[in-house]
Parts: sequence; structure tokens; C-alpha cells
Amino acid sequence: MPSSSRKALLLCGLVSSLLYAAMNAFIPMMWDGYRSFSQTISELSAVDAPTRAVWVPLGFAYTVLVAVFGIGVRASADHNRALQVLGALLIFNGLFGLGWLPMHQRAVLVAGGATLTDTMHLVWGAVTSVLLLFEIGFGAAAFGRRFRIYSIATMTTLLFFGLLTFRDAPSVAANLPTPWLGVWERINVLGYMLWQAVLSVTLLRGREAVRSQTSINPVHSHFVAPTMRE
Repeated sequence: MPSSSRKALLLCGLVSSLLYAAMNAFIPMMWDGYRSFSQTISELSAVDAPTRAVWVPLGFAYTVLVAVFGIGVRASADHNRALQVLGALLIFNGLFGLGWLPMHQRAVLVAGGATLTDTMHLVWGAVTSVLLLFEIGFGAAAFGRRFRIYSIATMTTLLFFGLLTFRDAPSVAANLPTPWLGVWERINVLGYMLWQAVLSVTLLRGREAVRSQTSINPVHSHFVAPTMRE
């Protein structure tokens, strides 16, 4: 693949992260009653939410950009197995996100109006969370010490605030107060977006993986990948 094409694909990782961050910054302003501190991101695309018409097409663009970024990561992997797997996970994550079904608003849920889409929304959320952790894990395995430490710190942050989010999530369906739920979730999501942006920039700068994942076969042990410098 030509270098210019590969870089264009890798740039999609940075663009997708910036797009999602912008969506979280500006779309809530279009809903007078929405509170980012206490409400989840998913409520912006909930059935009949006033922001759904804006969120859905931008969310579609985001997921496509993630899948395209994954293609770029695989194109940059050469013989690095961890990057190859990471690229595949990104592609799957992007395509999987296209099937994300919406939840209903809190008032509907507490009135017993939940449907199959609400259940599938939770399933998609759980699968996506696992995918993100695996992506960070393979990213940690693919690069040098600094990126590995950063990835482990990001994963630890996601696990901690993910537990806080999971703890408060049942209160959404019960329409109970969730004063910090939006904060916990956004730390999670935007923490991952930052990690993805750093990954994109790292690959764009041409820093390849420190660990060669070429093969278990010692015949291939001559391959030495350039390191991510300290």
C-alpha cells in the first residue's frame, strides 16, 4: 500500500476521536433539559430524544472512521502480530457499532416501556467495552515501554470508572438521580478516545512496535522492529 494511502487511513483514528469528542461537547447543547454530568451519552441518541437526528449520522461517520483506521493499522503492522490483531479488532469494532440499537428515554423505561432494543443496547455496550479493553491490551503488547505504560494506565482508568458506571447504570431505568453517572462514563469513553488518538499519531510518526510478533518459529527471529523511543 502506498505510504500516502496508509497515512490517510491512519489519520482516520485521530479524526474519529476528535469527532466523538466534539459530538459530546456540542450536541448536548441542543437539548435544553440534558445534563452531561448526570446523564449518559446513550441518552443523546435515545428514541424520540431531540438530539437523536443529529447524533445518529455523526455516530455512523465515527464508526466508519474507526473501521477505516483499523485497515490502516493492519497495513502498518508488517510482521507485528499484535498490531495485526489490533487492526482487526478496530475493524470489527467499527462495523459492530453500525448495528447499535437505541435505548428509550428514562421516563419511558420507568413506565415499563422497555423493548428488545433496550436489551440489545446493553449487549452492544458490554461487547464494545470488552473490545476496547482488548484493543488497549494488544496496543500495549505492540509498542515500546512508554506506550505500554500509558496503555496500562488507560486500561486501569477504564476499569475503575467502568465499575462506577456499572454501579449507577440501574438507576437510569428506575429514573432515579444519577448525579455523577455522566462524568464516570465520559471519563471512560474520552479516555479511550485519547488513547486511540495517541495510537494514530504514533503510527503516523512512523514509530513501529518494539516487539516483533512475526512467528514462534526461530527461523524468523532475525526480524527486529524499530522501537518507540523513550
